[in-house]
Amino acid sequence: MVKETTKNKYYEAVGRRKTSIARVRLTEAKSNSFVINGKKDLDSYFDTEDLRNSVRDALVKSEVDTKFGVSILVNGGGINGQAEAIRHGISRALVTFDETNRGKLKKLGFLKRDSRMKERKKPGLKKARKAPQWSKR
Repeated sequence: MVKETTKNKYYEAVGRRKTSIARVRLTEAKSNSFVINGKKDLDSYFDTEDLRNSVRDALVKSEVDTKFGVSILVNGGGINGQAEAIRHGISRALVTFDETNRGKLKKLGFLKRDSRMKERKKPGLKKARKAPQWSKR
């Protein structure tokens, strides 16, 4: 979805992973700045380099990493699910920006919504599949 305000144009998309949902806005800017939930930057929100690289992957692979400022609203799930939801949202927004990015990002698997969720607990079991210890007597 492309929206135009009086100041500038931005590209918006939603990314999902497990129970995490990320709303991503790409704004054309001179520096690559990340603002997460209105107050934190990328380095303070994600403490490991792997998670930061996972978030930046879509921008780096499509070679527009210095062109956009990124504003993100993310909630739900854990920190890893949130990072992958952000990557999914950035990838979708990049496709709305330029349709030629679609081939690269699709081949890398960034446009596919990873729908694997935690399996529900069943009655009579301790977890989804773990049964209580069997006793002969």
